[in-house]
Amino acid sequence: MPLRLLRAPLTWVVLAVLAVGAATALYWFQPWKLVTDTEVNEELVAVPTAAPTPASAPASASAPASTPTPAGPVLVGSGPFVSHEHETRGTARIVRTADGRHRLELVGLNTSNGPDLQVWLTDQPVRTGPSGWHVFDDGRHVALGPLKGNRGDQAYAIPAGTDLTGLTSVSIWCERFAVSFGAAALAAAG
Repeated sequence: MPLRLLRAPLTWVVLAVLAVGAATALYWFQPWKLVTDTEVNEELVAVPTAAPTPASAPASASAPASTPTPAGPVLVGSGPFVSHEHETRGTARIVRTADGRHRLELVGLNTSNGPDLQVWLTDQPVRTGPSGWHVFDDGRHVALGPLKGNRGDQAYAIPAGTDLTGLTSVSIWCERFAVSFGAAALAAAG
């Protein structure tokens, strides 16, 4: 009887459907990422903790006083990550480098690995709990690229010409499931 059952065409159709379903589930969910970590340790910009005081010069009656732009790197904004779908720790910060470019740095990131994780700058507020998990694709966002690793220090170039006005948060965004793993509100430095 069991041999006869294996020769039935319906059995082969069922087995083929199960095999395709299993392969699709493995691709879609990538369960091995739950037990694997990718650590990245890129060099971060050394940012002075206090703004340097410009050398005082006598004020000229003919030249108005102006605030010079610091020559070195400047911290534009930063904030700690809060957990959303997955526990997430670390700090996000935007740094303006000495050459005037901006970059996002993730300092001490520690989150879960997952499928199709992206790094986004967004205009959405960071909320705790499940109500904050799905909001980051509702407004304006700038995709900075795939998450390089779920642990460690990493940097992402912010495209030249990006208007940072209103981009007040960072999300580790899972595009496949439209959910935030964790996010950080960026408080202006100063």
